[in-house]
Amino acid sequence: MRYPASEKLEIIRLVEQSSLPVRRTLTKLGIPRATFYRWYDRYSGGGPEALTDRSPRPDRVWNRIPDDVRQRILQMAIQEPALSPRELAVRFTDSQSYFVSEASVYRLLKAHDLIASPSRPSSTTTTTAATTRASTISPRPTSTSDAAQPSWPNEKG
Repeated sequence: MRYPASEKLEIIRLVEQSSLPVRRTLTKLGIPRATFYRWYDRYSGGGPEALTDRSPRPDRVWNRIPDDVRQRILQMAIQEPALSPRELAVRFTDSQSYFVSEASVYRLLKAHDLIASPSRPSSTTTTTAATTRASTISPRPTSTSDAAQPSWPNEKG
């Protein structure tokens, strides 16, 4: 159950003023000890304002490339348009001493329309190993005279 900051503060004051031990007071109130001590630590460090609910989401994504680095990657891509995302990632890592992956560079370039999707080869020029193998296998005979003949020594027709 979520408690507003005012109720958290009231619970903290009840526990502080209680003649009972903290554990017993929290049990009677139905508040887990870990929850109470988390509230108490926040209250001790920041006062009543620190008891307001915070978003469970982090302030920023831990592995997001910072905006200034993203801009430098884009500038390098514009200055050297012949580089592939892999080459751009390697060159940026070497020159700026900041590692970025090829996939990250590709997504960044794609988001800014600086790279085109790879074109698919036409179906007439593509031959796969499966079609090559299929064309070299001869079909089984289907005539009735061949079917009557056993193909293995122990088989009976």
